[in-house]
Amino acid sequence: MHNIRSNKQTQGTGHTPPGEDSPLSEEPQREEQPSSPDPGTPGKDSADSLKPPKSFLSTNLIQKAKLQSSTFPLFTEGLIRNRTAQEKVLALEQQVLMLTKELTAQKELVKILHKALEAAQQEKRVSSMYLAAAEDKDRLELVRHKVRQIAELGRRVEALEQERESLVQTASLREQQVQELQQHVQLLMDKNQAKQQVICKLSEKVTQDFMRPLATPDAANRDFLSQQEKMEHLKDDMEAYRTQNRFLNSEIHQVTKIWRKVAEKERALLMKCAYLQAKNCQVESKYLAGLRRLQEAIGGEASECSELLRQLIQEALQWEAGDSSADSVVLSPISEYDEYGFLTVPNYEVEDLKLLAKIQALEVHSHHLLAHEAVERPLRERWAALGELAPSAELKQLLRAGVPHEHRPHIWRWLVRFRVQHLQAPGRYQELLSRSQACKHPAARQIELDLNRTFPNNKHFTCPTSSFPDKLRRVLLAFSWQNPTIGYCQGLNRLAAIALLVLDEEESAFWCLVAIVEVIMPADYYSKTLLASQVDQRVLQDLLSEKLPRLMAHLGQHRVDLSFITFNWFLVVFADSLISNILFQVWDAFLYEGTKVVFRYALAIFKYNEEAILRLQDGLEIYQYLRFFTKTICNSQKLMNIAFNDMNPFPMKQLWQLRTAHRERLEAELHELEQFKAEYLETRTCQGPAVPESCTSEDEGDLEA
Repeated sequence: MHNIRSNKQTQGTGHTPPGEDSPLSEEPQREEQPSSPDPGTPGKDSADSLKPPKSFLSTNLIQKAKLQSSTFPLFTEGLIRNRTAQEKVLALEQQVLMLTKELTAQKELVKILHKALEAAQQEKRVSSMYLAAAEDKDRLELVRHKVRQIAELGRRVEALEQERESLVQTASLREQQVQELQQHVQLLMDKNQAKQQVICKLSEKVTQDFMRPLATPDAANRDFLSQQEKMEHLKDDMEAYRTQNRFLNSEIHQVTKIWRKVAEKERALLMKCAYLQAKNCQVESKYLAGLRRLQEAIGGEASECSELLRQLIQEALQWEAGDSSADSVVLSPISEYDEYGFLTVPNYEVEDLKLLAKIQALEVHSHHLLAHEAVERPLRERWAALGELAPSAELKQLLRAGVPHEHRPHIWRWLVRFRVQHLQAPGRYQELLSRSQACKHPAARQIELDLNRTFPNNKHFTCPTSSFPDKLRRVLLAFSWQNPTIGYCQGLNRLAAIALLVLDEEESAFWCLVAIVEVIMPADYYSKTLLASQVDQRVLQDLLSEKLPRLMAHLGQHRVDLSFITFNWFLVVFADSLISNILFQVWDAFLYEGTKVVFRYALAIFKYNEEAILRLQDGLEIYQYLRFFTKTICNSQKLMNIAFNDMNPFPMKQLWQLRTAHRERLEAELHELEQFKAEYLETRTCQGPAVPESCTSEDEGDLEA
């Protein structure tokens, strides 16, 4: 009300504040005008209808008055009076319209004032409650209630904003649909017009043909009649063909329905067959595991029982998935080699390990059959619909789930290019090859020795006619010239071999090796001291103590040093440890996310087998189990869930902090050892006689070892 009074005073003085456009500014004018409109005056429509006659009559009457003023003075005065009366009527009508508008504005103002008054009363009630509160707690509760109301209003505003955005999107979609429908209607109209033109032309032609025989002799008429008969026959044939076509269409429709039902039934039967085959593999693996446990329980007590068990195990190892019957349906039998050339059932020398390899192959086949429809098919569809590759959260999730075999070469090339785009140069690989041919590298001898040790369970590196060993030799020699500080380190052969198996190109495999050694892995990981590798082993010990404290306490009780097992995991990224389908799934995520993936999977492997390790109560038995326990992991989906879900949270910042702390400690320890070595050599030199150079070098070698 104070604002209204101030506005009225401002209007009375004739000064209006800038920027205010309130209906109250017209109130003084309204007070001078009549308070209510005349009920006999016409409304807006009558005013609008009288506006054109006003201008027309006024001009004509003025002209006539000027012409007739001299001769007809009384008539002129009457016309002038009529004109002034009409102008007054029009002015009154305009005034009534203005008053009606002002009345509407006043009603809106009254509504606004009512709302403002209600808000003020509500605020007054709240303020009075706040002032009447006896304690600060009550006042604080009132303030909190007000804050909650404000937050609720804010959420409502956000919800309304989101609803508005969704409505805008829906409207845009509807507009696009309307435009498409309009284009479709236009096309149909054009098509209809073209058809009408064709019909008109044909009707004109028929009319001309019909009118032509009327002007010709009887022979032409007879020809015309015969043509009409032929047309009637053709019409009958067309009707017959239409009936036959409808019948054939209905038959085709029925056959299509039957075919779809048969296809669905066949698919259901295939899924059922896959499920039964998976169950059969599980039963077979349980049977083999039972035979193995029975053999361990009997031992050498009864020769006949042990001989019988040996025969049963031998027969079980010779079983093939498709040899049960000639009529059996085999969806995907266990082949000898997988798609990358690794033996499906590794050929171990120890009989127990052969049995474990067979059990593992059966379990892997079972998991593959059960996960084919539920996991692999949707994953392949997502990869097929991915489109152009770019770093994103969706790509990260897909890489963690594993890349299908047909997409893996393309994905790996993109990942390698993404890592080494600042190092890659055209012609670099050929230049390094020519340098290796011109000059023999010191690491060439060690490379030749390691070529024959690379993946003895893979046919591409064991077959004498395979080209992979020569490709691997050239890739390793080129890398030795690319990075002279490392040259060659044992383990690089397996990294390059994995890259060759997937990429199948020497240059792509070379850049993949460069990406792993020089970009993804920390510095000094493959140097002569293997400093960063030792640091990662200590970091893994800390992470295991944090994530799996029971397991670490059990291993510490039996004095088991895990670095003897895990050092090779990190050096070659599980190349010799996991079965091939899990290994390549690990590499899919490793090439994108880096070394954090190696830590995640190392922890997941121990979590996967934690209960089995906890059951072992002897240090030697634990070491023997840790030698091959990674090969017993068959469920890739379970291992992936443990690595990326159960091991969370796993921040990269924590990993770098642990690496920095352990690196400083390790460097201090190495420096202390160097000082101890120097002091020892000085005391040996001072106390004893002169030592030959060969002995001194041997002693130094022993100390270094």
